[in-house]
Amino acid sequence: MAAAGVMGTAGARVRGPLLLGVRHHGPGSARAVRAALDAGRPDVVLVEGPPEADALVGLAADEGMRPPVALLAHVVDEPGRSAFWPLAGFSPEWVAIRWALRNGVPVRFIDLPAAHSLALRTEDGGEGQKDGEDGGDGRGGGEQGGVRVDPLGVLAETAGYDDPERWWEDVVEHRGTAGDAFAPFEALGEAMGALREAYGDGGHSRDLVREAYMRIQVRAARKEFGPDRVAVVCGAWHVPALLQKTTVTADRALLKGLPKVKAEMTWVPWTHRRLSRASGYGAGITSPGWYAHLFGAPDRPVERWMTKVARLLRDEDRLVSSAHVIEAVRLAETLAAMRGRPLAGLTETTDAVRAVMCEGSDVPLALVRDKLVVGDVLGEVPEAAPAVPLQRDLTRLQRRLRLKPEALERELELDLRKETDAARSRLLHRLRLLGVAWGEPTASRGSTGTFRETWRLRWEPELAVRVAEAGVWGTTVLGAATGKASADAVGAGALADVTALAERCLLAELPDALPVVMRVLADRAALDADVGHLAQALPALVRSLRYGDVRGTGTEALGEVALGLAERIFVGLPPACAGLDADAALEMRRHVDAVHQAVGLLGEFGTGPGSGFGSRFGSGEPPGVRARWLSVLRTLAGRESAAGVVRGRCVRLLLDGGELGDEEVARLMGLALSRGSAPAEGAAWIEGFVGGGSGGGMLLVHDGRLLGLVDDWLCGVSDDAFTDVLPLLRRTFSAYEPGVRRTLGELVRRGPVGGAAGAGGGIGGRGGAGALAGAGLPGFASELDPTRADAVVPIVRLLLGLPTGAGAGAGTGVGVG
Repeated sequence: MAAAGVMGTAGARVRGPLLLGVRHHGPGSARAVRAALDAGRPDVVLVEGPPEADALVGLAADEGMRPPVALLAHVVDEPGRSAFWPLAGFSPEWVAIRWALRNGVPVRFIDLPAAHSLALRTEDGGEGQKDGEDGGDGRGGGEQGGVRVDPLGVLAETAGYDDPERWWEDVVEHRGTAGDAFAPFEALGEAMGALREAYGDGGHSRDLVREAYMRIQVRAARKEFGPDRVAVVCGAWHVPALLQKTTVTADRALLKGLPKVKAEMTWVPWTHRRLSRASGYGAGITSPGWYAHLFGAPDRPVERWMTKVARLLRDEDRLVSSAHVIEAVRLAETLAAMRGRPLAGLTETTDAVRAVMCEGSDVPLALVRDKLVVGDVLGEVPEAAPAVPLQRDLTRLQRRLRLKPEALERELELDLRKETDAARSRLLHRLRLLGVAWGEPTASRGSTGTFRETWRLRWEPELAVRVAEAGVWGTTVLGAATGKASADAVGAGALADVTALAERCLLAELPDALPVVMRVLADRAALDADVGHLAQALPALVRSLRYGDVRGTGTEALGEVALGLAERIFVGLPPACAGLDADAALEMRRHVDAVHQAVGLLGEFGTGPGSGFGSRFGSGEPPGVRARWLSVLRTLAGRESAAGVVRGRCVRLLLDGGELGDEEVARLMGLALSRGSAPAEGAAWIEGFVGGGSGGGMLLVHDGRLLGLVDDWLCGVSDDAFTDVLPLLRRTFSAYEPGVRRTLGELVRRGPVGGAAGAGGGIGGRGGAGALAGAGLPGFASELDPTRADAVVPIVRLLLGLPTGAGAGAGTGVGVG
């Protein structure tokens, strides 16, 4: 390395470029680079990175540029083919760039151009987004015998360490910058030279090409600025290759015939989390938050770190005092001394935090690792950075709606009755339609109204690529979403996809796209004869009708199509339920449930103005939509050719709707569970009637007659048939709550209940749970217990906001009004 332009022991400068081999995203390397540049004062700084970024490097001095950031390169015609070159505030390359800009020194990138690297990645079979060329810091620099070699791991093992990160901390991160500023690079360069001699390049032809291009750029800079006025900041793994004596002709031969694409480049925000190795980044580090702390702390890094940890834990309502901080610092320093380390590192501080502040628990420690050791810091780029028009429009909307992109996941509650919240909802729905998954809708807490929405927001760096990809559909978010929705409607493969798209268009308020979607929907609905497809499409279509009231969106066309779909389902459903195997029957049962819910909404929106039905029926009320559906359910309930699980489900829906009486339900169940029916069909009927999370268990608890029918049928099943029906019964009853299963077990344990098949059962009668009163079981009695009832009255009144005066409702058991 002494021949590479570093200072010798006598202080004499040797002619040649100043090669500063670094570890990407290493704060120790960053400090050493800054010290070496201050000592060497080069006339030009060359940095490992794509040369297309030379025009953007000046933005690094902009006040609006806050790392972590990344250089994003993508193919002009295919933005999805992209690559990132991340830089943190503690990255040596970033420190070198900032030093050069601050001192008025030219800075240039010398790695293989992105136009070639993106084309080569495509030829190698790589697709999508990738982080820029990595491994040059000595992590994964080569392979031997098909096994990837970790150069830092080899050096650590040679030094007697079992952890490369701990070795790096002791040798580099905990070392000061006093003394010879060039000595660290000389030592690291010699070590990497020995490793390259032992392991070679591992057959990585890409590294050979990249290093050939770097040598050409270094030669050109030396010719322009002088042989000893050039500083090169690159991965330590590449230093021996840059010292290699080769001819220009040989290097150009390696570059001849490289594929090339047209690429564009810009700056985008990055996050500490995406710098972590766990994210899949090849040159990633395990603790970006810790490294940022080491680089930014002016002094006493351990004490300052413990203070950050204490503040985090206090914010989480954990009791952490100043004494905890003092003891944790002492313990970390003691552990470092016992382990022979120059300073307390991340391992020692973590052990101390676990023992002192977390009381030996790894649960709060996991929070420290997530929030501090890794971190959620999101960088910023200035408005002057190049961006596609769609990105600029999105930035304008984010600023107007006060929706700042953040790396930390957070929930956003929206009230769609407010203009700003409604605009935020439209923006998030339009971005989801464009494939920019900034937010994901979640269930609203405490409200089931359609005027409330809850979103979970988290901005990931890759979303910048998604925005660039979506730019082909338009220059604004509204225009791009409209174009994308229209194209998706034409290319949709299933009717359900079109109805779901119609729902999304209403949510995103895309009036220009909705006519196209509705035209495609009407055409597909007229041609699709599959009842399953129609049943899948109807719920989303009917849900869309709900948005007219809240969002002010007209839904007349949707109402027309929804009614047409419903009529076709009514006609085609009975024959479609015959001859089904077990899986198809379960799928059809789900279709029946979905259609039943959709018909309920159709009935709800079928009356009154703006329901979407007035243009067809004049009076504004659909002629018997609900009655037609109930007729279909009655038909299926009594049709023996229909699958048992479907028949049972239809009976249950009619029962819940008050359309079947107790006697009729008992008769239908008796027919389904008679000795003349196949046991498997009987088990399927039971699964349809009381299976799933539909409250069927409570129905059996409170209706001893139905439970008796099930019990009698099960007792009469033969041994061979019982083996076949057991999985169905287990699936049915396993969905019940533990308390329901326990009560059913008590009922069955007592044996047949008197009058189970006769009077006294009845739905809601006392043939089931009421019979337990005579057994003296806890929680069951023949009469109401006023004392136990009054005990809950104060709480109920408090929940209802009623006066909680003493004696309110006392002695009545009905004090809540």
